[in-house]
Amino acid sequence: MEYYHDDKMQKLFQVLEEPKTLDEIDLSSSFIQNLLLKIINTYGNIAVQQMHEITGLHVDLLEQCLKPMEKDDLIAQTGGGFLFASVDYTIKKHGHQKAVKLTEENPYIGTAPVTYDEYFKIMEVQLKGRYPMKIPLEITKKAFHDVVGMEYPKKVLTEAAIGGKGFFIYGPPGTGKTFLTSKMSELLPPIIMPRYVEFSGNIIQMFDPDFHKLRPEQPGDVRWVKIFAPFVFTGSELSTEKMETLYNPNKGVFETSPIIKANGGVLLLDDLGRQKEDPNVILNRMIVPLENKKDVIYVKGAPVIVHTHFIPALSTNLEITIIDEAHLRRAPLHVFLEVPSSDEIVEVFKRNLDVLKEDYGNEVLERFRRVYIPQLDGGESLKPTFAHARDIAQIAQAIRIRRGEEKMTVEILEEALDQHILVSMQREYTPELFDRIINQGSNPHH
Repeated sequence: MEYYHDDKMQKLFQVLEEPKTLDEIDLSSSFIQNLLLKIINTYGNIAVQQMHEITGLHVDLLEQCLKPMEKDDLIAQTGGGFLFASVDYTIKKHGHQKAVKLTEENPYIGTAPVTYDEYFKIMEVQLKGRYPMKIPLEITKKAFHDVVGMEYPKKVLTEAAIGGKGFFIYGPPGTGKTFLTSKMSELLPPIIMPRYVEFSGNIIQMFDPDFHKLRPEQPGDVRWVKIFAPFVFTGSELSTEKMETLYNPNKGVFETSPIIKANGGVLLLDDLGRQKEDPNVILNRMIVPLENKKDVIYVKGAPVIVHTHFIPALSTNLEITIIDEAHLRRAPLHVFLEVPSSDEIVEVFKRNLDVLKEDYGNEVLERFRRVYIPQLDGGESLKPTFAHARDIAQIAQAIRIRRGEEKMTVEILEEALDQHILVSMQREYTPELFDRIINQGSNPHH
């Protein structure tokens, strides 16, 4: 679809074709040779094809780098076939000594990075004039196709995506805050980013497979990846320290913070107020990256400017007053997610059973509905959450498999309900006491 691969993206793909010679690549020959020397030293004996797989560099380019290293008596061929890709290399004494020294300075071996200047330039081209954007109706329909109900929240999130505006999303636990916000990665256009960036010989890791989801189409230069707009989320574990780029000595890379990983997408700060630090201290750290769309990180003491062009999404189950007004202004839109209706939660339960490929009858759905309808109507009056629907479907499947039965039954569902901790607690305690236990960690026996 053109929205995901527009004219600008097509031009970038033409620019980011696979470099096959040293003249075509942004890296210096010495950087590539040092990387190859560390790889050969680590493996002892390695084929050129394997070096290509590790670095992502074209075999012709590798040949241009390896031949001079042979002449300098750093490495030697140990065999291989007619094609250069099948040639094996081993390290020599002088090469080993140099590799040891290089590894002490920078132990990184892996995909070749892109230079900082190239990263900055390609990002600038993509992010300039990104908002406001026109999102086609079929894109919003596709992004929200598996969201049950929530018509007003979907409208607000679409407006946030169009204008690049931050928003506050709040409501009781289990109402789908994270799930709904994650849909913005399909609403926003994709972005091309480098896997790694080289700055003064140091490596900064940009790509994180936990948060960056690959698009089917990819540029020829494998050092770059095309991803869906990032959806990065953090919870109660977030601290100001985790919002900094820190060096990982085991990998030999500087690992970027959520602020940088969210570039081009959305950063959800979930569970605000449950971190060890004051939420306003954490939000203060975001002011400069939000205002300037750029942040400063320090690589071995040297300041480096990186792109931080993201939409902030703030979420809490606590009172909204815990957040200073100055921070609320940076997330001016707001969405309140209400407790789902019994119809909505049954629909989500049904969809989860379908995803799990379970065979079930209408009686299973009606039994599940009775958990949440009022006692006056023959129900249990429990508070529905979308998380219940997913978890109970999965527990019920596990019970069915353990019992060796072919079809989901009401009896299996009953056992799943009994095993679900939040359902059991709601059945045991009054709604008021249950809310206190969940929200404040109160001891019910006090």
